[in-house]
Amino acid sequence: MSSNKEQRSAVFVILFALITILILYSSNSANEVFHYGSLRGRTRRPVNLKKWSFSSAYFPILGNKTLPSRCNQCVIITSSSHLLGTKLGPEIERAECTIRMNDAPTSGYSADVGNKTTFRVVAHSSVFRVLRKPQEFVNRTPETVFIFWGPPNKMQKPQGSLLRVIQRAGLMFPNMEAYAVSPARMQQFDDLFRGETGKDREKSHSWLSTGWFTMVIAVELCDHVHVYGMVPPDYCSQRPRLQRMPYHYYEPKGPDECVTYIQNEHSRKGNHHRFITEKKVFSSWAQLYGITFSHPSWT
Repeated sequence: MSSNKEQRSAVFVILFALITILILYSSNSANEVFHYGSLRGRTRRPVNLKKWSFSSAYFPILGNKTLPSRCNQCVIITSSSHLLGTKLGPEIERAECTIRMNDAPTSGYSADVGNKTTFRVVAHSSVFRVLRKPQEFVNRTPETVFIFWGPPNKMQKPQGSLLRVIQRAGLMFPNMEAYAVSPARMQQFDDLFRGETGKDREKSHSWLSTGWFTMVIAVELCDHVHVYGMVPPDYCSQRPRLQRMPYHYYEPKGPDECVTYIQNEHSRKGNHHRFITEKKVFSSWAQLYGITFSHPSWT
């Protein structure tokens, strides 16, 4: 019996190694459809994010409040499995403002990721996953301010509007505070991507990630930003090929981190996130906007 288990384990390791090597090999191909190195042909620096107008950028979904507009020190807690075992919870709890993404939970992981959640940035594709677990995402941290983002045709379509879904949830949780990124600001996010990369998001079949929105929102809201768990842009080219890291800390059997990054970065068919490109942009912002990274460090 144990011999069969060992054989299956060996087969799994070999298959994983072959798939990873194949993806890494293809990523080095000269035929890449989306190569960051050729993107920096911009003629001017995009508008300073610190000077973006806040007045019409985020509108209330529930009530008529305005989005809190300033924190001195913010931390972004990513969903990365690099945070497991770090025991960062107490340090994160002491931060002035904490920002989390989508449906990354804290229950069962608070020793490593803390519980405090000042802002939670949620993609249109994650709305139902968040609202299905109010005990985790609404009641557990009632002080949380939700910022939902998505294409206008997803958020405000006449039938099945996600905004209406969120408003109905607000009737059950009257203390819930939620905002949506305005259509005009969504266009600014696209323009920013084009200004930083030289690529039109739609024409290059790219989806902006929740990490992209979260980083920009953090720069807008915060004087200083520290990011936990985000790997640097060259991480996957340097990582040992047999080392497997789950993409999310709360999905230990989920896809491998680098496989996900590389597949998305270089896929030709359909729309994909350009995670590695986004990280290179974040690296260029680090000094400009006072952004630091740890676990792993980017220095």
